[in-house]
Amino acid sequence: MVRPELTGEPFDVIVVGAGINGVGIAQDAALRGLRVVLVEQDDLCSGVSAWSGRLVHGGLRYLEQYDVGLVYESLNERERLFKLAPHLVKPKPLMVPVYKHNRRPGWMVELGMIAYDALSLRKTPPYHRALSKKKTTARFTGVGTDGLSGSVVFYDGQVENAERLCVELAVDAAAAGAVIALKTRVQAPLLENGRVVGVRAQDTITGETFEIRGSVVYNVAGAAIDRLLADPSLPAQPRLNGGTKGSHLIVDPFPGAPTDVVYYESRQDGRLVLIIPWRGRYMIGTTDIRFDQDPDEARCDIGEVDYLLGEVNTLIPEANLSLQDVLYTFSGVRPLPYVPDKAESAVPRSHVLHDHGDSGLPGLVTIVGGKLTTYRQLAQDTIDDAFRRLGRKAPPVSTKNRRYPGAQFVDLDTLKASVAGRTGLPADQVTRLVDLYGSRAFAVWQLAERYPELNRTVHPSGVLAAELVFALDEDLARSLTDVLARRVLLAFEPGHALEEVDDITKVIADHLDQDDAWAQAQIAEYREWLDKLKVPDPDGPRSESFGAGVVVGASS
Repeated sequence: MVRPELTGEPFDVIVVGAGINGVGIAQDAALRGLRVVLVEQDDLCSGVSAWSGRLVHGGLRYLEQYDVGLVYESLNERERLFKLAPHLVKPKPLMVPVYKHNRRPGWMVELGMIAYDALSLRKTPPYHRALSKKKTTARFTGVGTDGLSGSVVFYDGQVENAERLCVELAVDAAAAGAVIALKTRVQAPLLENGRVVGVRAQDTITGETFEIRGSVVYNVAGAAIDRLLADPSLPAQPRLNGGTKGSHLIVDPFPGAPTDVVYYESRQDGRLVLIIPWRGRYMIGTTDIRFDQDPDEARCDIGEVDYLLGEVNTLIPEANLSLQDVLYTFSGVRPLPYVPDKAESAVPRSHVLHDHGDSGLPGLVTIVGGKLTTYRQLAQDTIDDAFRRLGRKAPPVSTKNRRYPGAQFVDLDTLKASVAGRTGLPADQVTRLVDLYGSRAFAVWQLAERYPELNRTVHPSGVLAAELVFALDEDLARSLTDVLARRVLLAFEPGHALEEVDDITKVIADHLDQDDAWAQAQIAEYREWLDKLKVPDPDGPRSESFGAGVVVGASS
């Protein structure tokens, strides 16, 4: 049966793509009283929003491009996230080692830091400070000292669980009246009488096709924005996406590893590389390679592994990391504007609302670019635009001060004490619940209290069976992969929960009243998804260059 919630009364706004920008737009639209539907072919945060370095940052390196406006906007939005989602977004110290061989001399780094602080005068974290060589090596004991003159330490934000950021925004959007249509693939805009009046879509589970009608369609499909415009029945559209692939490696703690995020200049090509403490391990990244294939096909290749490990081993001589130390990898394609004559690092990171009215598709707007830190401002700009197109006065924006659903608490320490007192769980399990759910941890625990069979752990990390049901009933999950990869995040634990997957799947299948055949299909789908995390074959294809505009295509 065609889904009546999608095919009935036309929507004011149709949003295509449920990454951080799409869910932010849906939330803003619903809170300002628009009838909005969010349409996504897979799941919340199933694209590049999950495949980033998970830093909520002001864009220090954008100062090199003289994009002061973007840095100012990013710093303001970073500060806002510290207050609106403190369980998910937390201040984090970053160290920049200064070497004599750096292309950016120490005085330039210091000048950039002064400007960075000046653009964020109302910020929560401390201002930057310069450290001598002696203090640098005391703080970062493994750092190589050849040519080291000191370092600078400054603060940005980290969102370890970016998936949870998207989930909570979508939950808030749904509570405000947004329709969230997951597992729904948009095939093409629906063009009638020379105007876009909605989209043609397909339910990816049942295979049914149908039309969703609306006054304005926003294409927020990230690096896949051009796919939505490729239907041969439509007027030809300009290429808009110039995405670049960024890959990260995950390794266990290693000799000489830092306690801070380390943000440093590559000896090989001057690019900026990061070593990021993450979920008890380390994330190393990232690369920046032009990528013209389907974004879903982006995978880390052995050339990227060699490059990143080589840089870490040069910075930290005792690290001695090799391919065998890489637990898993992940890659995403940044949704950047198509600017073929610029180097990857010079492509603008600010967002653009591209109106297709001049190319034969009035009523369709594509969002080009955007980044995690500034999603809220992008959403505000988009819905302001929607009200103009609808000929209606835009109500005040509430997202500037609206706390996330899990942020209904005074401070994290008090919340943890309250959760511990209510549940009696050990400290590490309490910390995990609060880090993932914030104050919504109490709702998870209510399930465990109400249904004794859910009051047990299903994984050594402390995940409760109640969390699996909560993911389905409250957090909009529809499959095993949704639950493991983007709700409870067991996909990123050692072993990816494959030893426990039968038990986990049974809990989910029983709750959904599904049979064993369904359960086995879900496990197979999850195993296939894990291909995204595989460590590349040492004899596989490689990208050799990282500063000269490599295009990764079919032959790479």
